[in-house]
Amino acid sequence: MTDLPPLLRSTRRHFFERCGIGLGSMALGSILGGNAPARDVGRSRSNDPLAPRPGHLEPRAKRVIYLFMAGGPSQLELFDHKPELQRLHNQPIPSSYLEGKRFAFMDTFAKEPPRLLGTRRAFARHGDSGAWVSECLPHTARVADDLTFVKSVWTEPVNHAPAKLYMNSGTTQFGRPSMGAWLTYGIGSEADDLPGFVVLQSGPRGPRGGSVLWGSGFLPTAYQGVPFRNGPEPILDLSRPEGVSPADQAATLDAIGDLNRRRLDSTGDPEIATRIASYEMAFRMQTSAPELIDLSGESKATLDLYGVEPGVPSFATNCLLARRLVERGTRFVQLYHTNWDHHGGPTENLEDSLDTVCRDVDRACAALVTDLKARGLLQDTLVIWGGEFGRTPMGEVREKIGRNHHPDAFTMWMAGGGVKPGLTLGETDEFGFSGIEDRVHVHDLQATILHLLGLDHTRLTYRFQGRDFRLTDVGGRVVEKLLA
Repeated sequence: MTDLPPLLRSTRRHFFERCGIGLGSMALGSILGGNAPARDVGRSRSNDPLAPRPGHLEPRAKRVIYLFMAGGPSQLELFDHKPELQRLHNQPIPSSYLEGKRFAFMDTFAKEPPRLLGTRRAFARHGDSGAWVSECLPHTARVADDLTFVKSVWTEPVNHAPAKLYMNSGTTQFGRPSMGAWLTYGIGSEADDLPGFVVLQSGPRGPRGGSVLWGSGFLPTAYQGVPFRNGPEPILDLSRPEGVSPADQAATLDAIGDLNRRRLDSTGDPEIATRIASYEMAFRMQTSAPELIDLSGESKATLDLYGVEPGVPSFATNCLLARRLVERGTRFVQLYHTNWDHHGGPTENLEDSLDTVCRDVDRACAALVTDLKARGLLQDTLVIWGGEFGRTPMGEVREKIGRNHHPDAFTMWMAGGGVKPGLTLGETDEFGFSGIEDRVHVHDLQATILHLLGLDHTRLTYRFQGRDFRLTDVGGRVVEKLLA
């Protein structure tokens, strides 16, 4: 990228030399003087690695909320209506579909010819757009005209952790920056008192792959995602320790700042500049983070819209927090909800647990779109919904009935942020096995997302170990048909 963020152009030496107020003094003044934010007593965003800056293009969106359904939602139960699959239920799939294909758990298909699996879920067309949505997602169906469906997304990895990594960082290799890191590296953040990239998690466990999914890779760590925990303390050790006075904290912050600045002066290491910025952000978040998660100011109508129970962690609560984060300038908010891996096990299957996980997310996803639209935020907020891959048209019988991982074709949807509402792009074959029209590779999707935020994916690069890297590796194209 030609115009590097300040963090990568120079050290912060001149700023600190000319700033007559130390970090600790700023902190103490803010604490003793009321609720005035730190920026009112001397903070300059021009020296902030996350300061907002222009991209390469005129942006259609300013921010992203990415609803990541970890595990691989079954498009054949949710969005991709296939009458022929229903008609040929329990018949062996023609061998021509499987030639040269690679799947996870291929040994399950080796025991006997895999059989096609229809769905018991009823489908219907919804809205003026006539989008197909199943009975599993009644709330999503009601906002179908605000959504843009892509039914022909395809990827390359066949297992969860590599596929999640590929969707987030454009590669299956560890150590590459995530999409949120690339985005905040490219255009910074509009948030003064909160991180530019925040991660919220719900479900019975974290996503396979863990923190590398929101890491900064070889980019400075200023750009990595910051996970917020559920509960009254979203970030551990953020609050001032009991028994430590504001004056003591101020003195400590000043001493640490002096040591870090001396080291920065002698080495010019951008990670030290990141450390200084982190201390500044941590202080400001002592006020901003509790205010963010305090939902007492939200109306009962809003809480009911999302299905939020105050004080109860949930995907619905995280959706409401995502709206509050983007209102406060956070650039990229990513929500992970797990338990979409429906092979046919006792807790993840198509018989009952699919209905449970759909109920977990359906109402809140639709509410988020509705709420953003009502507040005038949807037009420049890009909402993305989807997992790391889809599920096979063939059934997989374990304790219960399920489907295997399927990289060749799956459905995602987007809303707002410059995409064309009411559009369904792409088509799959009669069984939903492969895309036959307007196929969209993961790198195409990533290129399009960056384009909507005003970034040319071929120019958003970072030189590391003698090579220029980018999110889309050596592929990717902007999907013009998706643009409004």
